[in-house]
Amino acid sequence: MSLRSYSKKILYEEIAFLAYYLHWSHKEIMELSHKERNIYCGEVSKINKKINGEEEKNNIFSV
Repeated sequence: MSLRSYSKKILYEEIAFLAYYLHWSHKEIMELSHKERNIYCGEVSKINKKINGEEEKNNIFSV
């Protein structure tokens, strides 16, 4: 997916999320594709939900 096919807002959210939780540099995060960033965001979200005792939701909107 190219940078032009999704909003800068989403890109900034992904960057902030991964930088905050994984302490990755801007360069490391930007070397990932949107799909890879999205997968990592989803995995970190699952870990946070498990740590916080939240039940895993089984729908396409649970991230």
